[in-house]
Amino acid sequence: METYKLTRKNMADLLMALSGQFSRSPQEVLVDAWGTCDPSQGMPPILVKVLDSPVGNTGFSLNEIVSLGNQIEFTNFPQSTVQNWVKRDVKELIGSPLHGKKYTMVQAAMLFIVEDLKGSLDFESIRGVLTLVFNNIEDRHDDIINPIELYSAYASVFDRIHHHALPTATATGDTSVNEAIDQFIQEECRSLLPALQDVTEEDLTVVWNVLIVAAMTVQSAYYQATAKNYVKTALDLRRTVDLPDQ
Repeated sequence: METYKLTRKNMADLLMALSGQFSRSPQEVLVDAWGTCDPSQGMPPILVKVLDSPVGNTGFSLNEIVSLGNQIEFTNFPQSTVQNWVKRDVKELIGSPLHGKKYTMVQAAMLFIVEDLKGSLDFESIRGVLTLVFNNIEDRHDDIINPIELYSAYASVFDRIHHHALPTATATGDTSVNEAIDQFIQEECRSLLPALQDVTEEDLTVVWNVLIVAAMTVQSAYYQATAKNYVKTALDLRRTVDLPDQ
């Protein structure tokens, strides 16, 4: 059976489509990602359920957020861990369920952001970084940038790194590969700032730095996942070598 995974950009597009803030429908987003949105093709149950949800009025239980988050590439969402987050570690950022007894799409995006940041940052740092751009959890109008928009923004930067060729002009002269990636991330994050309306120069600088932090932590998650794959390959090879002759 085919493994269905979403890039972060796919997930951001899906959240925006579900909220009615996107030019494409949730079905179109999944077709773009996989070429199909047919449940008979083995699509994960959580995504089948999401497609049946009313656009603009979708809420998620914590279990559903975990299931949805585990469809994202290079992501590991243990349910018990996420429960601890909302009860303790990022309680002030996430808040109580705001869609009846369920969490909103914005709260789901916040949890996806926390999952990305925790790969490199401790919770004190995560709270510090996110409170720079998010204010009252019950009123998103005073945020510098909406959580779904932030998630979409740094997801698009990682998408450029991971799913597209790095422009050759980025790595010229004596620039190392790491420096080239660093510069590329900075430039891509900066290119997203003009889309923000009515934001002061000071706040734009804050958003720019938060985008860089988030993009870097996702890149770190990619390296960690890749390293684990190489470990698995090495151990599998070792077991093959150690097998007795039949």
